[in-house]
Amino acid sequence: MPHDVDLIILLAVGFGLALIFGYIAARLRLPPLIGYLIAGIIISPNTPGIVGDIHLANQLAELGVMFLMFGVGMHFSLNDLMQVRRIAVPGAILQIAVATLLGMGMTMLWGWSFGSALVFGLSLSCASTVVLLKALGDRGLLDSVNGKIAVGWLLVEDLVMVLVLVLLPATAILLGGQPISQESANDNIWLTLGITLLKVAGFIAFMLIIGKRLVPMIIQFVARLGSRELFTLTVVAAAISIAYGSYAIFGVSMALGAFFAGMVVKESAFSHRAEEETLPLREIFAILFFVSVGMLFDPRILIEQPGHILAVVAIIMIGKTIAAMALVLFFRYPINTALTVGASLAQIGEFSFILATLGVSLQLLTLDAQNLILAGALISITLNSFVFSAIEPIQKWIRARSYLARLLERKSDPLAMLPDEVSQDYLRDQIVIVGYGEVGRRITQTLQEQNIKVVIAEENREIVENLRAKGVAAVSGSATEPSVLIQAHIMHARLLVISPMDLVKIHQVVNIAKQLNPMLEVLLCAENGEEARALREDDIGTVYFAKEEMAKNMSAHILEQIQLAHQHGHHA
Repeated sequence: MPHDVDLIILLAVGFGLALIFGYIAARLRLPPLIGYLIAGIIISPNTPGIVGDIHLANQLAELGVMFLMFGVGMHFSLNDLMQVRRIAVPGAILQIAVATLLGMGMTMLWGWSFGSALVFGLSLSCASTVVLLKALGDRGLLDSVNGKIAVGWLLVEDLVMVLVLVLLPATAILLGGQPISQESANDNIWLTLGITLLKVAGFIAFMLIIGKRLVPMIIQFVARLGSRELFTLTVVAAAISIAYGSYAIFGVSMALGAFFAGMVVKESAFSHRAEEETLPLREIFAILFFVSVGMLFDPRILIEQPGHILAVVAIIMIGKTIAAMALVLFFRYPINTALTVGASLAQIGEFSFILATLGVSLQLLTLDAQNLILAGALISITLNSFVFSAIEPIQKWIRARSYLARLLERKSDPLAMLPDEVSQDYLRDQIVIVGYGEVGRRITQTLQEQNIKVVIAEENREIVENLRAKGVAAVSGSATEPSVLIQAHIMHARLLVISPMDLVKIHQVVNIAKQLNPMLEVLLCAENGEEARALREDDIGTVYFAKEEMAKNMSAHILEQIQLAHQHGHHA
């Protein structure tokens, strides 16, 4: 067979097998990327049968990493992170530290060097954003407070890992590895590190000052031409050229370049379109990345070192999870937030692979170490969906044992009680608003302008702290818990307004509220027409639904205009 078709063979076989195993994984309710990894294992040189070209696979993996990071950059939202920063930033940093120390402690017991142990520990500390977004999306938790905290937590982890990827090549010699380029070997290590940090700072400044204005301008310019393929090409060219430019000019890793490319594309007015148009390409390269990672894996390790693999999986799924849950409870969030964040982190993924590959190329990790990381990722991602399914039963089990629930959910929480300054006569005929989202915020503003008394019940503690700082009466917690509505003095309230939320939860909140105050009037916001119909059939309150209200207002305006025109006509 001629040598020139290696790439085509690799793509044909790789995609074909990825499709088959991805389908099987999806049917088994697992993330399809497990299927892609298995497809890679089958065509790897380490297993009998078809062999793909590993050098080609590595280059494709680089492209895959670039597109993955571009995607992470496009999802990266500073606003989302700011909403949950008080818990996500310290939580993620402490949890990375705990997981890294666990990994290092274990591998140093096995007699590894400090440098190897450090890279290995870091590889185990960061969860996969791809796996998490899918797990939360499947369960409809992406917009929930718990989902936002989990995603914010992972964004912080991603940022820390991006920093590690930048610093690792510069510090490789310090850690006992080999630098990739020979000329940096003779220099002073601190000088190298300083120069690296300066280059990174230069690159970030360049992207934030020039890139942030230039890229969206170019995208807008091309979008006006109305050609779809030119638009897609612009976005892809921006991603790849910024990634390569960052590497060629600033010596920054291509992954970091692609991450910032995603961030600046997100700034443009066409970011949604850019995301949609490049999605197929990003997904294709992400699949290639997982296939090529599978090609690096040697399944023999499963038989040769089962004990080591068990230890690695225990750190990923038990050590990390317990550390994260303890931190969430320490920040006084409820038990179900702790369980959701814990489950979100009980896996490792793309950053671990990128770090492992970098570690091997710097001679800080052996191939065995890389195989252990890959095995840990395969097993933890496979089991992750079961961990998510266990959240509800575990919560019920804890709640059934009141001493445990009391131990874990501390009730002496200042935010769960209204401050003493809120007088008793304020808490008569007030309006209780559940959820301070877009709708809750606008209603609150209007009512406050009219000096109408409002109490807000909201799950996100940071929002509650901000409201209190502005002097708004607010309690933290889920309104499905009677204690939260009791704190909001629902007994004496005139009205209950419920922001869009899960139908089951709406029923729970209304039931509790009506038990405490049978005469209460309830207003409900529905997300869509189906919900509005369902809620009206149940007849638990007055239902509002955005598009319907908009149509009513516009119709009223049109009729008013027509009447005015008629009146003018008569006068004429």
